[in-house]
Amino acid sequence: MRSYLFAAALLALLAGCAAPEPLRCSGTEQAEVEEHLYFGSKKPDGRVTDAQWQGFLADEVTPRFPEGLTAWPASGQWRSGSLVVHEKSWVLVLVHRPTPELEREVLALMDAYKGRFQQEAVLRVRTPACMSLH
Repeated sequence: MRSYLFAAALLALLAGCAAPEPLRCSGTEQAEVEEHLYFGSKKPDGRVTDAQWQGFLADEVTPRFPEGLTAWPASGQWRSGSLVVHEKSWVLVLVHRPTPELEREVLALMDAYKGRFQQEAVLRVRTPACMSLH
């Protein structure tokens, strides 16, 4: 009986590790990738200004993703030890084809921001999506 319960528990745990179903888009939609990139503003010599952010969008983002983008200011927070740090940030949303070339462009964009503004990291959330324009 004990081994049966162990086997049942193990099976339940492994079922949670199953791969999700592949994305199924309707005939009027196309499979894309939706990227949410979160950019902090604190840097060693101050903060990234709104003008610097706009310059980054113009110099780095638009040339890589000329089809369009959405960006907005945000207020983020994160934990550093026992402290909660609040920080002005920006969120950038990109929807693009799932190609190796565009994957490299997203990574290059993140590296460009980190280098330009002395950032340790850019948070990336990547999700499969079905896209359509009506």
